[in-house]
Amino acid sequence: MQQNFRSLLQPPKMQQQQQQQRQPHRHFASTPTHPFVLSHPSEVDNTKNPTRGRIICITSGKGGVGKTTSAASFATGLATRGRTTCVVDFDIGLRNLDIHLGVERRVVFDFVHVLTEECTLNQALIKDKKVEGLSMLAASQTRDKEALTMEGVEKVLDQLAEKFDYVVLDSPAGIESGARHAMFFCDDAIVVTNPELSSCRDADKMIGFVSSRSRRAEIGDGKDGCAAVSQTLLITRYDPARAEAEESLAMTDMKELLGLPVIGVIPESRDVLTCTNVGKPVISMGEENPAAGAYMDMVDRFLGEEKELRFVTPEPVSFFKRIFG
Repeated sequence: MQQNFRSLLQPPKMQQQQQQQRQPHRHFASTPTHPFVLSHPSEVDNTKNPTRGRIICITSGKGGVGKTTSAASFATGLATRGRTTCVVDFDIGLRNLDIHLGVERRVVFDFVHVLTEECTLNQALIKDKKVEGLSMLAASQTRDKEALTMEGVEKVLDQLAEKFDYVVLDSPAGIESGARHAMFFCDDAIVVTNPELSSCRDADKMIGFVSSRSRRAEIGDGKDGCAAVSQTLLITRYDPARAEAEESLAMTDMKELLGLPVIGVIPESRDVLTCTNVGKPVISMGEENPAAGAYMDMVDRFLGEEKELRFVTPEPVSFFKRIFG
């Protein structure tokens, strides 16, 4: 069955040639024509003396893969490790990040209010009361994504990058306006996918968009000291037993097919839904919880620590379970 999955994911020959020739799109309609406010990417790539915070886009092609869940836990993990972090909800009109962080009753001003200068950025930022160094900027529920402009988004991100070590963007799924604005200025992209065919196919599409429609791509990889967007793969809802039984895609196949290093594998867990309903990030459940431990490992890998992937092989069946079922 794994071979069948592989053949379905392989694009036709013409599409393969196009993917191999992924080049920056020089005519991206939303590209600003004015001088950039946000500092040159090469300045943040200087890890010894960065002049601003890194901008990280959490993205996916398909909805419902756990993007917002992951953004909330990832940002929380960065903050608990002493990095000041702001997580921004880019899903204008359909905000949910505030629920995952348990701050929905504290939202007064939102992203669009800042863009339209109806309030200051400091007025719109919501500081997490449980995690020091973590803040959130909510999306608007009453406006649509057309309220976003490249110039406005750039100004807000510039202010955030001056205040925080990391700015995590919770991108909406797909390739519409909100996602394009979120990915354009990112320094890193974490592509979230499930071990299923449709999710991987859409993830492959997003990898191409990030590679070609970002500010770093517009500048050109290697030019002026600017590196390409660093992309990694986050696999959620992974069940190693089903993968071994060839009922879903295996982690190794997903890594090979999408061509990205795996930053984390989050196991299937009922606790994820429970955390969403009570308004707390999954990572807050502690190391003893498999899903929380996997998110902790993900954060550590992003910060440069080498950690072996866990939860990618089935747990051994005990003697009594084999005997008595």
